[in-house]
Amino acid sequence: MQEKKTFYLNGYLGIVLLILLGLFGAFLGFNGVVNENIGLIVAGALFLIIAYLFFTSLTIVAPNQAKVITFFGKYLGTIRANGLFITVPLTQKAMISLRVRNFNSAKLKVNDVDGNPIEIAAVVVFKVVDTAKASFDVDFYENFIEIQSETAIRHVATKYPYDSFTDQDITLRGNASEVSEELAQELQNRLEVAGVEIIEARLTHLAYSTEIASAMLQRQQAKAILSARQIIVEGAVGMTQLAIAQLEEQSVLKLTDERRLQLVNNLLVSIITDKGTQPVINTGDVE
Repeated sequence: MQEKKTFYLNGYLGIVLLILLGLFGAFLGFNGVVNENIGLIVAGALFLIIAYLFFTSLTIVAPNQAKVITFFGKYLGTIRANGLFITVPLTQKAMISLRVRNFNSAKLKVNDVDGNPIEIAAVVVFKVVDTAKASFDVDFYENFIEIQSETAIRHVATKYPYDSFTDQDITLRGNASEVSEELAQELQNRLEVAGVEIIEARLTHLAYSTEIASAMLQRQQAKAILSARQIIVEGAVGMTQLAIAQLEEQSVLKLTDERRLQLVNNLLVSIITDKGTQPVINTGDVE
């Protein structure tokens, strides 16, 4: 189904024309009765019936709304303009909102790519752009949007870990913008059939499930400590190498291998330790 325009006429102009048509029909009918002319009576009755039928086709379309017009099950088209209109008689007129709407998904419990159970929820902002698809290609498009949104959230959540301590990994917690963009794109692909445009999709809730939250917190802390220690060690090694190289280049010290190892050890200990170091002054050998 593709949306198309249907026949409609400005309602105020149409009312004036229908009133004139009704008066003309009444005039013909009156003359037919006075002159006992069956033809005039029938013509007047037909004009009155036509005026009445078109009067019943009056419809009001509010701003950012549309009316989907069907005639005995056949889709005639859509009225998107707002105001008072006259359209085809004996038709059904279903209202479709064109306003921007949003809804919050329920908190879903899913497993991330590492198999950890997490709770996740999102807000989805959308609007209808094709009233024919929304009305006829899916059954209750609003329910369809909610169900497909939950399916898309589950699918995206299972593709990434909740958290990671490497810069190369995309995570649900650390890359919310990228994950939201992917969620919006997947939703758009799923909801194209319903004539819906996804304006935005954002995660509103993300947490480990309660049964593993404490254990995962300890795991996060351990990973953070290991990651920090790795950075400290790499920096300490670089600083030690730089210090020894500068001392030897400036001829301040002439170090043997044994003394170089001792100096490296002392520098690494003083840099890496998280407590203050106590300097030991060598005063020479005591005889």
